[in-house]
Amino acid sequence: MNRRLSMIAVPLGVVGILLLLIVPVPAWMLDALIVVNILFALVILLTTMFVKKPLDFSVFPSLLLVATLFRLGLNVASTRLVLGEGYAGQVIAAFGHVAVGGSIIIGAVVFLILVVIQFVVVTKGAERVAEVGARFTLDAMPGKQMAIDADLNAGLITETEARRRREEVSAEADFYGAMDGASKFVKGDAIAGIVIILINIIGGITIGMVQRGMEIGDALNTYTLLTIGDGLVTQIPALLMAVSTGMVVTRSNSETDMGDSAAAQLMQSRTALGIAAGAAVLMGFIPGMPILPFLGAGIVLAMLAQRVRTRERTAEQQARADEIEAAAPRAETTEDLLAQARVHALEIGLATDLVDLVNGSADDLLARVKALRRKLAMEMGFVIPPVRTRDSVELPPSTYSIRVAGVEVGRGQAPPGRALALGDHLESLPGEPTIEPVWGLAGKWVPTESRRNAELLGATVIDRVSVIVTHLSSIVGDHAARLLSREDVRVLTEGVRAENPAAVEELTPTPLSLAEVQRVLQGLLAERVPITDLPRIYEAVSLRAKTTTDPELLVEAARDALGAVLPAAFADDGVLRVVMIDPMLEQRMLEGLRPSEHGSQILLPPETIERVLTGVRDRIRSAEAEGGRAVLVCAPALRPAVHRLVAAQSPGTPVLSYQQASAGAATIETVGVIRSDAELPA
Repeated sequence: MNRRLSMIAVPLGVVGILLLLIVPVPAWMLDALIVVNILFALVILLTTMFVKKPLDFSVFPSLLLVATLFRLGLNVASTRLVLGEGYAGQVIAAFGHVAVGGSIIIGAVVFLILVVIQFVVVTKGAERVAEVGARFTLDAMPGKQMAIDADLNAGLITETEARRRREEVSAEADFYGAMDGASKFVKGDAIAGIVIILINIIGGITIGMVQRGMEIGDALNTYTLLTIGDGLVTQIPALLMAVSTGMVVTRSNSETDMGDSAAAQLMQSRTALGIAAGAAVLMGFIPGMPILPFLGAGIVLAMLAQRVRTRERTAEQQARADEIEAAAPRAETTEDLLAQARVHALEIGLATDLVDLVNGSADDLLARVKALRRKLAMEMGFVIPPVRTRDSVELPPSTYSIRVAGVEVGRGQAPPGRALALGDHLESLPGEPTIEPVWGLAGKWVPTESRRNAELLGATVIDRVSVIVTHLSSIVGDHAARLLSREDVRVLTEGVRAENPAAVEELTPTPLSLAEVQRVLQGLLAERVPITDLPRIYEAVSLRAKTTTDPELLVEAARDALGAVLPAAFADDGVLRVVMIDPMLEQRMLEGLRPSEHGSQILLPPETIERVLTGVRDRIRSAEAEGGRAVLVCAPALRPAVHRLVAAQSPGTPVLSYQQASAGAATIETVGVIRSDAELPA
């Protein structure tokens, strides 16, 4: 019921306003509508003070239009009563006689002062702020969209969060654009108020003298007071709406409302409050000045300054106590030494000038790493170990390093006060040229104040934390097999047991141990195959394990069971581009296939192997240069050995068997063939 009432309240209100313009209303109803108008404007003004950011009150431009139309309707209704009956209700009469003491001159002066305040001061300033805000918001939209896309690509936010942020950016642009136009309503309302009051005065005097035979003095006194009262009851709400407009367009995004923000920021300087208190007392002793108001204000300011001083002392004592506690020597226990000697699975080392990246905010390095762990868990099927972050005096300035199991596997730069700009035509920007550590793209570390200039040049600008997190994400993908521990496999297996107990009971502890299951899952992760569909993997492996426990064959059984998942990861727009091996060369490879302790190997002359690898590398790169990805396909018996052979020189090159490539719904397009040895290029 309440929801339906909310849906029809505004349309019914607009219809009622239109009726005000046409149908005469009695004086008592006009009194009620004027009271509603004043309170409505007051509620809107107070609401603007308590919102934390402008978008929390995004309906304000529409309300401003409705309120303006409502006031104009009241102007028409009151004008009809003033000129027709010489009486427009108690509210207008009270404003005309009580509020201004029944004086035409005082009323006119008060009305003109209100108009000047609204039109010249508040409305003009709000109009300019709204115009500039709309322009800056629209100019910043491309950069904000690119930042959202960069965070999404780096895995720092989910698709849902990215969609929410894009909608917020779009809503912000729409809001400031609407405020730019809505500020014109306030300006037009002020002008209309002046015109209406002049028309009412001239019309009232004319009607009083011509139609009612009143003397000019009586007509002037009667109709001018009513007109001024009418002007005051409409200009006061108009002034409140103008102030509300200024409040909204000057309000910045904050975690607190205006009252809390103002109190915290005005009381941040004890010196400022103390000087103001002294100035107030001194002004009270100026001859002719009333001493009590100045003395009272000075005492209040002095009390506030003392309160700030007490708060600062408490904070200093607490900080000193924390420093003493942190600096106090503590006896190292055996557990402490073992913890320091323990090798962490993942570790990020930061140079001493990069510790500001770990600042405890919602967007610092630790928070972004936490979001990355959640994203990778959804993509790979297991939770990567916690990432330890520590500072290191051994690292050069502005340098970070990433370690896996205590071994450094990646290093990069993240200079303080800089952002990474990727793109062409960056020569005009200040900064140091660099190479992006993941994709090897040329870029430049530009000062943060030049970020806007870089975006205008078409560059993608990435903050320092995003650079580190993106690098970490790439390294985790490359070393996922090493990061999958025996305990992780146990937890994953117990999870499958809860949903599909039959798949686990047929797999472990017989015919396979937990260690052998771990080797199978590591074999999948080594080729970036997600293990999210564990029940299907376990079912395929348990069936294959009845005839063999060879890890290589078990991995192939799991890959075949995943079916369309494998080609779908490399298809572009429903097309899977493949590089094939010439049948004659493939036959020679099959003849040279030999089992070994580390998996199957292909025994061919070294020059043949070299030319095959060169052909694979050239054709894969050629396909990528044309704007698409390509995979190498071969016979199922050859796939593990071919992958092992190719991975040595071209890491990351996907290798699928014919069955795996054709398992999906993608259209297969051959983009290259590795010819036989006699036809390979010299």
